[in-house]
Amino acid sequence: MKGIFITFEGTEGSGKSTQVSLLAQALRAIGRTVRTLREPGGTPIGEEIRHTLKHSAVNHAMTPETELLLMNASRAQLVREIIRPSLAAGEIILCDRFYDSTTAYQGYGRMLDLKMVGDIIAVAVGETLPDLTVLLLVPQTLSEERRLARQPSLPLAIKRDRFEEADRTFFDRVATGYQAIAANEPRRELRPAPPG
Repeated sequence: MKGIFITFEGTEGSGKSTQVSLLAQALRAIGRTVRTLREPGGTPIGEEIRHTLKHSAVNHAMTPETELLLMNASRAQLVREIIRPSLAAGEIILCDRFYDSTTAYQGYGRMLDLKMVGDIIAVAVGETLPDLTVLLLVPQTLSEERRLARQPSLPLAIKRDRFEEADRTFFDRVATGYQAIAANEPRRELRPAPPG
């Protein structure tokens, strides 16, 4: 039996991790083998890259191009080390973020050339594409409230998140990017959920 690859995308604080966990529980309850992943990360190499991208004390000068390449280095490792073998074994993969995040964050958010972004994503993922993508968007005010609310509970090592330090205009561009992706790829059923 071929596996199923489902990705969850959306703005910060939109509930992706919660939805991944709930769906994984439901699928396991009916006897399916489910693997949950996150991006960037998901492999030992990817987790090192995640720390450099998000939490390192020395990442302030990182350029958008470096960010783009590191994101896709982590993704290339995850696809080859985990995703492809798991799909071949018939597992269901639920991934918290995948390449749509790169289009939205690095393409729209950081305003990098979308063709270049797409070309680099293509190298990282090859033919490994999601069967379904669930897009969760919430209003910016709710996103900011949720980001602030979760800060006190985070471990000291990850309290700082370089992406969450971006201003509201950055996140507005990210949300616009997700909406454009959803409009351009309806066959993948990437569909906004109601806010809230």
